[in-house]
Amino acid sequence: MKEPEIGIPILFRCPISLDLFKDPVTLCTGQTYDRSSIEKWLSCGNSTCPVTMQKLHDSTIVPNTTLRHLIDRWLQINCSHGYDLDYFQTVDDSFVVLKHNLQSKESTLEAKVEALEKVLALSKDLPFENCPLIQLDFFQMILELALENADESSNFEGNIMFVEKALVCGLKLLPFSDLGTLNMLKQDESKFTNFLILFKKGSFMIKKSLCHYIVAISSSLQSKELLVMFGKSKILVQELVHLIENKLDGFEESIKALSALSSVEQNREVIAKENAVKVLITYIVNAPKCEYRSLFGLVMAMKTIETLLVVESAKEDVLDHPNGVGEIVKMVFRVSSDNEASESAMNCLIILCQDFMNAREEAICCGILTKLLLLLQSQCSERTKNKARMLLKLLRSMCNGDQK
Repeated sequence: MKEPEIGIPILFRCPISLDLFKDPVTLCTGQTYDRSSIEKWLSCGNSTCPVTMQKLHDSTIVPNTTLRHLIDRWLQINCSHGYDLDYFQTVDDSFVVLKHNLQSKESTLEAKVEALEKVLALSKDLPFENCPLIQLDFFQMILELALENADESSNFEGNIMFVEKALVCGLKLLPFSDLGTLNMLKQDESKFTNFLILFKKGSFMIKKSLCHYIVAISSSLQSKELLVMFGKSKILVQELVHLIENKLDGFEESIKALSALSSVEQNREVIAKENAVKVLITYIVNAPKCEYRSLFGLVMAMKTIETLLVVESAKEDVLDHPNGVGEIVKMVFRVSSDNEASESAMNCLIILCQDFMNAREEAICCGILTKLLLLLQSQCSERTKNKARMLLKLLRSMCNGDQK
């Protein structure tokens, strides 16, 4: 068999198949094999390491991510030098070519958009276990490309379609990728700046996708510092509040993103100062009463208000809003099938009634006592009922105190 012009390094070949590793895994003996080759070896009843012939006291196979990244890097270098890709026959050529086309500066924008469409199709059709989309780290590459195309020095308007598709592709791969990759935004100031530019100047589709990335960042302990950076950005917070206030396309995703940012204590002051509480209350007032789609938004808005009430200005915003206390009272039993909404509403009222006599009086005038009694007779959880009893006790003790 004729050797390729650029030979595959021996360390990158599986000792069994002698082909380029596609999914390198390591045995307890320290030897690395391609997953499919070693699984076939073990399924035939063999209980030894093919290279050392040592008895396997543990048949566990562990992914060799270091080697996989080294192979990925080697592929990138050789692709960038224009070498023929035919000799990478053991790696699915379509994935390598796709990655090369997306990264190449010689590829046209149309060719890159077409490549992203193929990635989207492949992400739907292929199983993700051992999928080259993940092995070749398409997620990091696609996210970097999206951010690069947000640079104001580039043809931003002309790149909108590419950025939209790139961010959607990234979201498809995100659940199967390392969330720590998103820390590139923290480590590279230009990438963070470009993220904000996208949120400010991008299309509604781009803004919706970026909201999903913010929510994903909030779910990872590795990215807490990045979430703080986002929360301190007035540009980002103002844009989220603007989308919610005007009920623009993507406002529901914006509520989720704002809630994610509010989960970090350091962010709450900035968010409260941008009138987030007033805007969320107005959203609750105008939300459809019986539309199931709006239920999640109502619950998320109520929980976000509760989170922000640790800030004094947020409390004042509720009291200053013409429907503030009254709307929170309605939420106690408005979404009767959702314990979270009721509990958040009652927590808000406990905070407000403890600190402000006029909040207490307004809550009583708006029928909070009736709402709490109805809640106690409903099929809600015992925890929710305990919260209702706590609020009733608080109101009763304060009423008795006022009468003395």
